[in-house]
Amino acid sequence: MNSMDTPKKLIQLSKEDLLSAINGLKDVSYTVSPNFNDNAPGPGDNIIKRFMFPQPEPLLFLEREGKDMVHRPYCVISKSSLNPDDDTSHHTISDTVAETIILGIRPCDARSLWLNRLACEEDNLFSRRVDGLIIFGLLCNKGLSTCFCEDVGGGHQDVRGMDVAMIDDGDGELRLWAVSKKGLYILNRLGIYEDDIIDGLMEGATDNSHEKVGDCSLLDELMSKDMLTLYNAPFWQDIKDSCLNCGACTFLCPTCYCFDIQDEAYGKVGRRIRYWDSCMFPLFTLHASGHNPRGEKIYRVRNRFMHKFKYFIERFSHISCVGCGRCIIHCPVNIDVREVIGLMRAVS
Repeated sequence: MNSMDTPKKLIQLSKEDLLSAINGLKDVSYTVSPNFNDNAPGPGDNIIKRFMFPQPEPLLFLEREGKDMVHRPYCVISKSSLNPDDDTSHHTISDTVAETIILGIRPCDARSLWLNRLACEEDNLFSRRVDGLIIFGLLCNKGLSTCFCEDVGGGHQDVRGMDVAMIDDGDGELRLWAVSKKGLYILNRLGIYEDDIIDGLMEGATDNSHEKVGDCSLLDELMSKDMLTLYNAPFWQDIKDSCLNCGACTFLCPTCYCFDIQDEAYGKVGRRIRYWDSCMFPLFTLHASGHNPRGEKIYRVRNRFMHKFKYFIERFSHISCVGCGRCIIHCPVNIDVREVIGLMRAVS
């Protein structure tokens, strides 16, 4: 059964009551999107990306023992570990998946979580974070002129990727319902869905985190394009001439996940961290030998769009774009991804 068809029990309550109920949960953390508070149109702040890909993300703890540098799995130091006589701060990371509620993200960002699962399925740290994630999505009453989610298979009322869907009726009132089994579980814990309601809905609910996003005519059209013909299309030169390679579009995009890894040392201790990088930067593909396969700007500009609208499609049969429009809003030279898509579609 598609998540759009999941049987639902609508509940109406105020934002204050929902936050109060979430505050009462033990062992569950939560983050509130600015959209939840003001219901401003558009995707808003990209809190989902910062959760999926922390900036920076510690991977290993490094410590010198004699002449050797040893490494251990990194863990957050607990209060007890701040005691200098306590040597437990280097224990391995627990296998327990922490539950985290993200409250008020838009449908486009909820879809980005599923798309990133495709590319990051072998990334254990990513999987640990998102497995414990509970998405309270806020459907859009209207979009911005830069939104194009419907063109890439989404929509303002698309609940896919959410666990609980919410509609802001104004004046601080919400209508919400469970979309997935995880959503039913959390609403039951919050006391919003009682046991008799849960029993009636559980059979029809799906595990929404693994459900495919919708197809669209753009997907079929781009999939049919010859890769080399697109790669050698002359319009890349014009886009390159405008682009600054600043990387703003990649850092703002919820489906960009390029990273670099570096070691930081402080005397006898240090850490290995993973942090955001961008395919638009000249150093991103620089080899230790000095060779750079994308040393010219046109190669980097072309790679960004080809990855989202051709390479990713060839590998996963989905477009690696959710149509949030953040790159359109913040591009300093007004490159519009919708116009680039139009140029790619026109290639014969």
